[in-house]
Amino acid sequence: MLDEEKRPQAAEEETPEPQEAAASEKEKSNSAFEWLRCLVGVVLVLVLLFTFVAQTFTVQGPSMQNTLYGGDKLLVVKAELCDIEAGDVVVACQYNAQLSDPIVKRVVAVEGQTVDIDFDTGTVYVDGQPIEEDYVAERTYTSEGTQFPVTLEEGELFLMGDNRNHSTDSRSSMLGVVDERYVVGKAVFLLFPGKTASYLGEYAGTGSRDFSRIGWIK
Repeated sequence: MLDEEKRPQAAEEETPEPQEAAASEKEKSNSAFEWLRCLVGVVLVLVLLFTFVAQTFTVQGPSMQNTLYGGDKLLVVKAELCDIEAGDVVVACQYNAQLSDPIVKRVVAVEGQTVDIDFDTGTVYVDGQPIEEDYVAERTYTSEGTQFPVTLEEGELFLMGDNRNHSTDSRSSMLGVVDERYVVGKAVFLLFPGKTASYLGEYAGTGSRDFSRIGWIK
């Protein structure tokens, strides 16, 4: 008899109170609402970021090897939000009728500076001083038609690819100096690596994506 009396009591103790069940449901509802609010906030921040601050750009071709490879996806801060200086990697587009596709190149010199290149030694001079170029694949031996020295007028940039002898840039009469108004922005971060293989033999990589390359662009 004692056992039978205890059983209903035990069952009653295990049944949750209506207030507790309601509180639990409210907690779940609040948690889902907070999660949804966070998600909406993240989406809103990303929309604002890529509308007013930055955009993405995919590198085409080998002209920036070995700094950047074809297929690399870059985060580009819009030009109006940053000062463009010598040494920066920039994206430019719509600069002339012959080369209208967007390009990614490195700024070698800015307005008021004079660029000269000794194509025998591969040395680039800015304002009469040889510049340090640790980022280039090899020295600058290829002349593309621009007459040197070149002094940049107000608002002009001299751009070159890091893969100097496999790049169409400001050395070419097809491009020449670039008006900074055609600069879309400054490439600051490598978001996703392209495959490092190229068709340039000695500059070819492993043919795979090297995720260790993700990071700030120098």
